[in-house]
Amino acid sequence: MLSSVLNSKQAIQVNIQVMRIFNRIRNMYLNNTELRLEIEQIKSKLIRQDKSLELVFGYLDELIEKKTQPMDRKRIGYMPDTDSF
Repeated sequence: MLSSVLNSKQAIQVNIQVMRIFNRIRNMYLNNTELRLEIEQIKSKLIRQDKSLELVFGYLDELIEKKTQPMDRKRIGYMPDTDSF
């Protein structure tokens, strides 16, 4: 990654270190079942929250559409409606 952009010994060493850290994290994830289960639970919660948010935004869109549609109402007050004559 970095060594492909920068052609120096330090860039190559940083790239190797990044790959080693990535492999350590992957091995920790694969070896630790509790961590894997917690991550799966978090993923499922996020999926449910996404569905809930989509539902809420759908309802909000419906309310906005209803609000923009003109409503037939009779006027309130002393002046009568003009179309009642």
